[in-house]
Amino acid sequence: MEYIIQETKDGDVAYKTVSLDNPSSLSSLSSELAMRVIKQLSNGPSCALDVARMLKIHEQKVYYHMRNLEKAGIIKLIGTQERAGGTAKMYDLVAPVISVKLHEGEQIQVGHNKGKAKELDFLNPFVKNGKANFKIIVGLPYPHGKHDATARDNTYAVDLAFFLGNMVSEFNLPVYIIDTEVKEEDLKGNLIVIGGSKVNTITEKLNENLPVYFDANREWSIVSRKTNKAFKYDYDCLIVRMKNPFNPEAEVIVIAGKRSAGTISGVIAFTQHLNDLIKNSENGHFARVVSGVDRNGDGVIDSIKFLE
Repeated sequence: MEYIIQETKDGDVAYKTVSLDNPSSLSSLSSELAMRVIKQLSNGPSCALDVARMLKIHEQKVYYHMRNLEKAGIIKLIGTQERAGGTAKMYDLVAPVISVKLHEGEQIQVGHNKGKAKELDFLNPFVKNGKANFKIIVGLPYPHGKHDATARDNTYAVDLAFFLGNMVSEFNLPVYIIDTEVKEEDLKGNLIVIGGSKVNTITEKLNENLPVYFDANREWSIVSRKTNKAFKYDYDCLIVRMKNPFNPEAEVIVIAGKRSAGTISGVIAFTQHLNDLIKNSENGHFARVVSGVDRNGDGVIDSIKFLE
């Protein structure tokens, strides 16, 4: 996906854009009816019949324009719905902005901001309009919980906070909560949870909902519900983004290693390999397992490999 940056008085704003290779594709927008179809689809995915009913026009006219818009790459088929008497094809806009590059022109280097638009798109709603809209939950660094375990990986949240801090212009302190201090209301927000279910009581609450989870009966191995494969290495880490099971309007990111050495593997993956991490994600949701690697042999994890 490409992005276009618009300068505003409040700062730069990035939008997803569909870049048309052939300027003649813009002809599909020349009709007032085509623009009405696009406006209707901007409200959400729909089929030609429903659009026709909303616009109070003949269905065949809508079909004609939707075919042209799809051919131009402005709308896309996202699936089908079974309806009485047949199957309806559901369409959605590819992006809210259309752009055409007429020639190479003068290039403007964006420097350290390169790729930030894609990262911000993924981090929504954790980062909303430049404001931090999340809490980082770390385990208590003393024996606690039913496993009487000590969290030693909460310091890695500092690296994550530095990464996220580069994406925000406004935040309220503190941005973290210790797991033993989390209230029921806190669980309903956007959460970034650090540490395994043995050392973080919130990860344990989430564990039954995680597509890759910790199995106490397998020495806290990370297990994939999809493949049933177990990951037993201390440097292994699960990274999941999913709907918050305590509030379907919120999101959760879990970065949790089998041991503390595994959690740093996940933090490295998230902060240095985010594009690879979210590859093939669905609506921003994914479940991955990574493992840490010491490339230069100094005893410190400096790289990662993807296991699932």
